[in-house]
Amino acid sequence: PLVSFYSVLNYLFNFPGVRGETCNRVKYDVRTICAPKGSSVDIYCTYNGHEAVTSKFWFSPEHSQHWYQSNRVQVSERERGRSTLRISDLRESDSAQHRFKFITRSFEWRSSLPGTTLTVTDLHVKVDTSRYSFSSSRADLTCVSSCTHSSYIWFKNGEKIPRKTSSTYSDYFEYADSYSCALEEHQDFPSPPVCVHDETCNRVKYDVRTICAPKGSSVDIYCTYNGHEAVTSKFWFSPEHSQHWYQSNRVQVSERERGRSTLRISDLRESDSAQHRFKFTTRSFEWRSSLPGTTLTVTALQVQVKRIRADQHSIEVEMTCHSNCSEVGRLSYVWFSNKQKITRAVTSTYKGSFSLEDEISCALNGHDRFPSPSVYAPKLPSVSVSPSAEIVEGSSVTLTCSSDASPAATFKWYKKNQSAAQGRKGIYYFTSISLRTEDVLLHI
Repeated sequence: PLVSFYSVLNYLFNFPGVRGETCNRVKYDVRTICAPKGSSVDIYCTYNGHEAVTSKFWFSPEHSQHWYQSNRVQVSERERGRSTLRISDLRESDSAQHRFKFITRSFEWRSSLPGTTLTVTDLHVKVDTSRYSFSSSRADLTCVSSCTHSSYIWFKNGEKIPRKTSSTYSDYFEYADSYSCALEEHQDFPSPPVCVHDETCNRVKYDVRTICAPKGSSVDIYCTYNGHEAVTSKFWFSPEHSQHWYQSNRVQVSERERGRSTLRISDLRESDSAQHRFKFTTRSFEWRSSLPGTTLTVTALQVQVKRIRADQHSIEVEMTCHSNCSEVGRLSYVWFSNKQKITRAVTSTYKGSFSLEDEISCALNGHDRFPSPSVYAPKLPSVSVSPSAEIVEGSSVTLTCSSDASPAATFKWYKKNQSAAQGRKGIYYFTSISLRTEDVLLHI
């Protein structure tokens, strides 16, 4: 029996996948994630197939596969064997357990093993003033969320309250005070400020937390505000910009209705990307600057070609409208072929067939006048010779191939139907020219 026992051990430890690292497996970085409504989240896993992986995808018992194909959901793999599921513009209905599956020629990873459970919560502050009396103005506050085992941040009148990480907070308040809370890992998405006593407290509320706009366009950033006393001054500011920046001709501040301020930035530049906040002062109060405002991202759109299949007359491509925007799920897109809008193409990716002469570009929906640079197939190439004087046998010559293409074309040189060494950017150097150099052929 002892010999038999050691024989079993020897078999197990020498069996592929038990002894080594080549077994089939999926490992999730974390088991639970909680995030506020409107934010974005990344869910990671590492995986390995004992054989070559033929297909892979994320799924959930609570969602159909169609859900994973929405514009708010992206799957990427920046390094082999590590998959990232990004969900943008989170909604409470996104709460689910997300799992990963892969398939090889003879194996399918099963779906019973739990994945990463995502909980999306709509934060708000609940105020309990039951302990309030004429002798004690004390309130008990609760940051209401669906998250468990999370740490929180509290704000009072726009100022972060130090060393307060619980979902509950008690404080002595004044009628002018307002409070807000946020998850510690998502400080840029706090709850709306609430008044403890009535609706006349000091507060600032932003319409949206994130905005993405193309370079060259204009954008409006809105907030509503209220002062418990008469407001004596008000202005927009940013930790990334000086006040001098807000005084440029491209920046305008207006207030068409009382208590609602608009920051308009025109001719947007990528350097305008920043978190823009609003501040006001009264005779005895100043709204503090810790509470996050609206984060603006200015992006230079670019069409990235992912796959190409071409013949003599047409080309089939898969493209992505690339931007620096983090809230991809909030955005819809417009695609153009020869400056004409392509109908029913509204996501950041597009696949279609085009002629070799077509020029393709993309834009953010609502910003059609600010499209990306066009991409197109290489035009018929040309070859220039240097020096341009008469070529003498035994001398050296430089041939340069050029073609109008976007993205830039790559070149291959052939001499006597054999691949020839090439220099940078389509340049080829001939040394010791023979009388037979006329059989040089060019391919792109």
